[in-house]
Amino acid sequence: MAQGSGGKLTTHVLDTATGKPAAGLEIWLYRVSGNSHKKIKAVTTNTDGRCDEPLLAGKDFKTGQYELVFLAGDYLRAQGSALPDPLFLDQVPIRFGMAEETHYHVPLLISPYGYSTYRGS
Repeated sequence: MAQGSGGKLTTHVLDTATGKPAAGLEIWLYRVSGNSHKKIKAVTTNTDGRCDEPLLAGKDFKTGQYELVFLAGDYLRAQGSALPDPLFLDQVPIRFGMAEETHYHVPLLISPYGYSTYRGS
């Protein structure tokens, strides 16, 4: 696995039901190797739906397989809308690979009944 200082990983979360950033949404970052998951960071989005700093950068950035787990259910419940129990979406995992030392941006667009993601810039 390559290691260096040229890459970084960022994310942000937008609430498509309200058209606003998803502030206060907890995110867990795991490094994945085969069937093994190692939790390496837990962060919470700020008022802009972003993290205050990159999830990985500099010497902490390594290529490989990762998984972001967005604790969407906790965020959605906190919005005060009437939601079913159990929620349709609770934890939203996104597994992805980083093959180069470059900027990887993995955003989440979330609502109570759907989500999408893409490799952003």
